Amino acid sequence: MAKRIPRRAWQKLSAGRGAKGHRFYDWAQVAITAPSLAGHQYLLIRRNRRTGEIAYYRCYSPNAVPLSTLVTVAGSRWTVEEMFQSSKTLAGLDEHQVRRWDSWHRWVTLALVAHAFLAVAAALERRNHDPGDDGTSPDGLIPLTCNEIQRLFTALITQPAPDLAHRLHWSTWRRRHQARARRSHYHRRATLQP
Repeated sequence: MAKRIPRRAWQKLSAGRGAKGHRFYDWAQVAITAPSLAGHQYLLIRRNRRTGEIAYYRCYSPNAVPLSTLVTVAGSRWTVEEMFQSSKTLAGLDEHQVRRWDSWHRWVTLALVAHAFLAVAAALERRNHDPGDDGTSPDGLIPLTCNEIQRLFTALITQPAPDLAHRLHWSTWRRRHQARARRSHYHRRATLQP
């Protein structure tokens, strides 16, 4: 089906911003119908711009929607997957041996509250951060991330160190290094984009 779509029907759109900048793909939509459902149904087709790999999404909407809206919704799937992965990595969401429902429920609730704390703290930092075009501040740092907040929390609260200044200096160095890497990566991607 993707081979039968005319070239003019494909549009280069971003599926959202990822860790390495915008995720650009070629997108096309095909209206499909199913007699059992009212509303509008689409087959959304995503093509990787470099490899040509094809992915399909079946979409439904009660009203007609443009291709850009479908792409935005499809791109939000990555955000949900990243949040689950982050909850597993940072808060131990997947580290419970399920024996009883109530113990599992308490564990998952605690892990999600811990991850919510990290996410809110990172969001507040981003809101107070004045980034440039490359996402870094004038002092050359990226905003605190969930990973960095978890690292600092662990280092400063659960394992108090006699040398607090060293821990904070290490965090600043790491954030400055990440900012340089992000700038370089964005510059490289911008030069490679057709």
